[in-house]
Amino acid sequence: MYSSHSSSSLPLSALGWDDAFAELFEQHAAAGLLPARVARVDRGRCDTLTAAGPVRAVSVAVTAADPARSVCTGDWAALRPGPEPELVALLPRRTAITRASSDRTSYQQVLAANIDCVIIAVSLAAPLNAGRVERLLALAWESGAKPVVVLTKADTVDDPETASAAVAALAPGAEVVTTSCVTGAGLDLLQQVVTGTAVLLGSSGAGKSTLANALLGREHMDTNDVRAVDGNGRHTTVHRELLPLANGGVLIDTPGLRGIGVQDASDGVDRVFAEIEAIARDCSFRDCDHRSEPGCAVQEAIVAGTLDLGRLDRYRKLLRESERAAARGNARRSSKRSETKKQITRDLRATYRFRDRQR
Repeated sequence: MYSSHSSSSLPLSALGWDDAFAELFEQHAAAGLLPARVARVDRGRCDTLTAAGPVRAVSVAVTAADPARSVCTGDWAALRPGPEPELVALLPRRTAITRASSDRTSYQQVLAANIDCVIIAVSLAAPLNAGRVERLLALAWESGAKPVVVLTKADTVDDPETASAAVAALAPGAEVVTTSCVTGAGLDLLQQVVTGTAVLLGSSGAGKSTLANALLGREHMDTNDVRAVDGNGRHTTVHRELLPLANGGVLIDTPGLRGIGVQDASDGVDRVFAEIEAIARDCSFRDCDHRSEPGCAVQEAIVAGTLDLGRLDRYRKLLRESERAAARGNARRSSKRSETKKQITRDLRATYRFRDRQR
């Protein structure tokens, strides 16, 4: 049983179940399987939440060599009940937040599935890392969920409004909420903004665990102090975990992210740098690289001081990284298809040779 939750059952609707998922599940229901939401993934097993309560189940059948196709926290799965409960299939994901694999391969790592809201925790007690915020926003927009930037530890700075304005400039289209878990400032607004299934992302030491406790309304997550020298902290969350919220919906807490690689996230990058995309529409050439081309509206904005050069450089870097990672992924898939065709050819030849020997 999943000890992190109350043993009492919750209606599936409180966990994010709706008519669309029910329709996808019809064939599994006809086979006597039960819907279950994955709350935590361990090696070979998962903690799940069902209408009857928490169930720990074997997950070998929904584990694949490609991390993007393996069971993940937030997935809806088909559960075969019995003395040894087993997850036998995953429902198609509505949304998923992914990053490039930390081992620099062409694979993607899914951080959370079927999410409605991405909470990006940014500590005001540490210097603002604009590039990191932009990367997290790119992942959030690309997932199809709604990003919300939450500035934590507002009680540690004299002018949180100025800090909020600086972050808002990095996050066009995203809501920015300034909070303090010490004074309670902004927490009521955050409760209103966070809806459905929310995933909590941020650096170690950003106050994610404290923020999670505030949203949960209880001291569930352990918290640690951060190092004064760099504002970083030890990981108090060591795995991804789905937790029901008291006011409805669920929260997926995640460990602090060190590497935030983007992969095939051009749409997300465009959303983060929407003002650059808007300015670029006035360039004289459609394939303008925004460097030295004549009639470049982006370079004119740099000269006029209406666009920051550092932000343009970060935009270029994220686009290059996304495109290169996408190319690696396409090459891997092409190689896999080629190898599959070769294997089929080898199998056919072996079949023909065997048939000829039998004559």
